[in-house]
Amino acid sequence: MKKTYHGSCHCGRIAYQTDIDLEAGTGKCNCSICWKRRYWGFNIKPEDFRLTCDETGVGDYQFGTMSGHHRFCGTCGVAPYGHGYIEEMGGAYVSINLACLDDLDPSELAEAPVRYFDGRNNSWWNTPAETRHL
Repeated sequence: MKKTYHGSCHCGRIAYQTDIDLEAGTGKCNCSICWKRRYWGFNIKPEDFRLTCDETGVGDYQFGTMSGHHRFCGTCGVAPYGHGYIEEMGGAYVSINLACLDDLDPSELAEAPVRYFDGRNNSWWNTPAETRHL
């Protein structure tokens, strides 16, 4: 069942609301950006995401295929969400940084299923051989 959460960067400059069903499963990836950010995320459809701040000061980082926009705060540097379009992922998506959900109870997160993705080897549909570090 979907629940509405409020998310933000560290300084509060970026703020959003999102509707998420954590029971559907969260994700951790070993690709270069997820690895460096220690990202624990949840992908949703764009209609389940509402930016509640002005986009001024929201940075945008892209790399590789340029299919994903990794959004971050120009003030505090925290990356609370991203978005893009990848046909293999079902088209348009928003990726929520679960660590940036202000009203997410830690027990909810601890109980949420986790799926691991082998982005390091561009084998997203497979689980990496090692996941303990993710």
